[in-house]
Amino acid sequence: MKRDYERLAAALTGSALPADLDRTQRMRTTVDALWAALRDSGVSWVGFYLYEPTDAGELVLGPLRDKPACSPIGLHGACGQAWRTRRPLVVRDVRELGANYVACDPRDASEVVVPCLEAEGTCWGVLDLDSHDVGSFTAADAEGLTQVLRAAGLTT
Repeated sequence: MKRDYERLAAALTGSALPADLDRTQRMRTTVDALWAALRDSGVSWVGFYLYEPTDAGELVLGPLRDKPACSPIGLHGACGQAWRTRRPLVVRDVRELGANYVACDPRDASEVVVPCLEAEGTCWGVLDLDSHDVGSFTAADAEGLTQVLRAAGLTT
């Protein structure tokens, strides 16, 4: 399914995100825009996970739509893999992850995770989208979501 990330990115570069908004406000605005645009395209959940430098290192839930999710989560699942590698991850079928999958909603079947990077390359969190459909996301979604995050000032 083709999703219009270009339109979303354009909307977020305009008045939706004034320069004086902090990161949390930018995340909330971005999550709301993504949910409004994508909830009818097979997306079942949208949210951010933020890195917490605990002894084990973990990701804690940030702004999200539209249902609760697991928090904190370790760095072993899809979100942790995207955080560790600093690269987007498309999971066609979450069952392929086996024990490394963090199942917040047992109905979820596919996922796309995009890291949020500072200018020097530090990863401060990830944007995570889930779907109840196998194969809902592709590399085009990962690229489009990266474009949206850049427009929102949430990654380099």
